[in-house]
Amino acid sequence: MQVILREDVEKVGLAGEMINVKDGYARNFLVPRRLAYVSTPSATRRIEQEMKIRAKKIDIERADLTQLAAKLSELSVTIPMRVGEEERLYGSVTPMMIAESLSNQGYKIDRRTISIVEQIRTLGAHDVTLKLKHGVSAQIKVNVVAE
Repeated sequence: MQVILREDVEKVGLAGEMINVKDGYARNFLVPRRLAYVSTPSATRRIEQEMKIRAKKIDIERADLTQLAAKLSELSVTIPMRVGEEERLYGSVTPMMIAESLSNQGYKIDRRTISIVEQIRTLGAHDVTLKLKHGVSAQIKVNVVAE
């Protein structure tokens, strides 16, 4: 069955794409959950309008996220940790700790958007990337200090 996706569906396709899927998958999953339309000329026109509206919303969100990223880039987060010999931490700094510290400063950031390239296990300043929506990202400084 040929359907037009209304939203991005993981491992299937992106919004606005016309794809072929099995009949049962379309009837029992995609269409009832309003993730896709059955491909018809009227559905094609409807999806074009939805995509225009969606593009405007994404542009507005991207502008807001760019401003937020600029504010976050200037931000520095301090996390106190227990320290052992040779200034090694007793654990590592986790995205949950960073998100908690950001929420204490008034920024609500989901821990899943925080990307730590290699584990933070030493004292000092480290760079951490926040991957926000729509390709917008920000770099913040994480200062790890002894407790």
